Amino acid sequence: MSAEYPLEELASLPSFYHPTVSPDGSRIAFYYDETGRNELYVQDLDTGDRERVSEGNVPRQARHGIAWDADGEGVFLHVDDDGDEQNDVHRFDLDSGESEPLVAGDGQSHFQTVSDDGRWLFYTSTAEGQMNVHRYDRETETDERITDYDQPVHTVELSPDGERIAYTTNESDDLENSDVYVACVERSTGGADGSAPRKLDLNDEGFEASLADWQDERLLVGDDSPDTNRVGVYDLDAESVEWFDSDYEERPVRFLGTEADGDFLVLRFREAAVVPLVYEDGEARRVEAPLGVASFPGDESLVGDGTVLLQQTTPNTRPELLRYDLADDSYETLVEADYGDIDPDAFADCEFVTYESEDGLDIGALHYDARDGPAVESDATTVPAIVMVHGGPHAASFRSFNAYAQFLVSRGYTVLQPNYRGSIGRGREFKNAIHHDWGGMEQVDVREGAAWLREQAYVDDDRIAVFGGSYGGYSAYCQLTMHPEAWTTGVAWIGITDLQALYEESMPHFKTVLEQQLGDPEENAAFYRERSPITHVEEMTAPILMVHGVNDPRCPISQARRFRDALEDQGWEEPEEFQYEELGEEGHGSSDIDQKIRAYRIMAEYLAERMPATARSEADD
Repeated sequence: MSAEYPLEELASLPSFYHPTVSPDGSRIAFYYDETGRNELYVQDLDTGDRERVSEGNVPRQARHGIAWDADGEGVFLHVDDDGDEQNDVHRFDLDSGESEPLVAGDGQSHFQTVSDDGRWLFYTSTAEGQMNVHRYDRETETDERITDYDQPVHTVELSPDGERIAYTTNESDDLENSDVYVACVERSTGGADGSAPRKLDLNDEGFEASLADWQDERLLVGDDSPDTNRVGVYDLDAESVEWFDSDYEERPVRFLGTEADGDFLVLRFREAAVVPLVYEDGEARRVEAPLGVASFPGDESLVGDGTVLLQQTTPNTRPELLRYDLADDSYETLVEADYGDIDPDAFADCEFVTYESEDGLDIGALHYDARDGPAVESDATTVPAIVMVHGGPHAASFRSFNAYAQFLVSRGYTVLQPNYRGSIGRGREFKNAIHHDWGGMEQVDVREGAAWLREQAYVDDDRIAVFGGSYGGYSAYCQLTMHPEAWTTGVAWIGITDLQALYEESMPHFKTVLEQQLGDPEENAAFYRERSPITHVEEMTAPILMVHGVNDPRCPISQARRFRDALEDQGWEEPEEFQYEELGEEGHGSSDIDQKIRAYRIMAEYLAERMPATARSEADD
C-alpha cells in the first residue's frame, strides 16, 4: 500500500489558533494560516463571513494568544523577534489594519486583561527582573509595575468593578507552593500600587492553588491538595470556598453568564483525554463531544445566549471550532478542519495502553500502530518504532491530532507516546515525582516504553528510536547517553544538554522553575552535572539528529552547540555519526508552515537513512 499524502501536503494543512470572542459577542478573532503564512482573521458569528484583516504584519508564528480591546475595534498581539519570546504588546486596529506598540522594551511581556473603559492594560513582564504585574495607562502613555514579588506572578484577573486584581504567586520558601491573592488597584489618583494584597485561604502551604475567572464577588479557583486537582468557587464576602470534588483531575475554565449563578465550565482529564464539562447547580454534566481533547478557547469563550466556543480534536481528526449550545447540546461549526487533498480516513487512530516501569509504577501511553496507517500492509512482518516524548515536563501527550505522530505513522513507523512521571492529568504526586529527579526515574519510564514496544510481535527489536522536543529533546539526549542500549538512533529537537548552563542563561521566571524542580544550582551543583546529558556523552553509541532554533530563549542554541562540540571532542564525525541542523529565524518550535516543511524534511531524510521503514521514498512525493 502506498502512502496517500506527501510530506509537504501534511505540513501545509491550514490551522487556526487562539480564537476569542469580541466584547459584544458578535465576532471572533483568530490566527489562521490558509495563505501559507499566519494572518489575523475576524469572523461574523451570525453570517459566518470571514475577513483577513492583516497583510503580513502580525507574528509569523502563532505561539502567543490574542485578546480584544474593550471597544471591539482592535485586538492585542504579542510581537517578538523571530521567536525569541521577548514579547512586546501591540494593538492591531481592525479598520486600518495597522499595528502599533503599546508595551515595548526589554524582557518577556504577556498581556493579561484590559479595563472595561479600555484605558488600563494589565500585563506581566520580566522587564524589571522577575515576572510581575504591570499596568499601562493608555491616556497618559505611562507604565508602572504594581506587584513586587521574588517569584513569578501568573494569571491576572481584573474585578468586574475594575478596582481590584487577582493573581497567583508564591511567597513561601516551599517552591511547590502557589497561592491566589487579591489586591486593590488605586485608580482615583491614576496611580497603581497593588496595595493591600490579601492571600486567600484555599489550602495549606506546599500545595498549588490556581485562578481562572472572576464573577461579581466570586472567584473560580483550583487546588491540588487532594492530589487530583479540584475546582472551587471562593466567596470574597464570606471569605469561604465551596469545593467540587471529583475522582478525576479537573481544571477550572470560567464562569457562565454575567450573574453570580454559580455555573461554570471545567476541563476533566482522563486517560489522555480532555473532557469538557459544565457545572450547573453544583452538578457536573459532560458536554457532548467525541473522546479526544476539547477546550473552551481564548481569553473569552462565552458567545452569549447560552452558547460557548468549543474547540474539539481527536487523534485522527484535526481541530474544529464549534459554537456549542449548552441548553440542547446542539452546535454549529465555525471553523472546519481543512484536509486539503488528503483523505481524512488515511489518518491513524491510537489506543491508550499502560505498562509497568522498573519500580512497578503504571505508565499510561498512546500507541499508534503503523499497520493502521497508509504505508504498511496490515500483514507486514515487522515495522520500526519510535518513542515520542512530550515536553514540559509538566505537560502530557493527549488524544488530540498530532501531526508529527501522523507523519511518522504515514512513513511506516509505529509511535508510542508515554506520559512519564512528571506528566499532568494524574494528580500532584505523579506530577511532582519528577522534582529533584530530572534525568532519573522519568527516563526509566521512557526506556521502559521501548521495552514495551519490543514485547509487541510486530515491532522490529533492532529498529527503535527516541524522538522529542524541549524536555522531550532533553529526554532524547538522556536516553542516548544514559540508556544507550535501548536505542537504534535518536532525534533531539530543541533539547537540553547542560543543566548548569541552562540555568545561567534562563529568564528569571524560568530560573524559578529550575530551582523548584532541580534545587539551588550552587548547593546542588553535583546533581545538575550528573543529570546533564553532556556529562555522559562518552557513553553514547547510537547516531543522533540534533535540530535547534537559533533564537530559542527556553532551551538556548548553546545547548545544542555544546553537545555537538562534545561529540566532536569524542571523535564523532558529521554526517557519518551524527547530524546537526540549526533553524534560522526560529525560536522554541514553530507554527510557521515553511519551518514545519523544513523540519519534516530533515527528520524524514534522517530516519530514511538511519532507520528505514517500509514506506515509499521521498522521491515519490
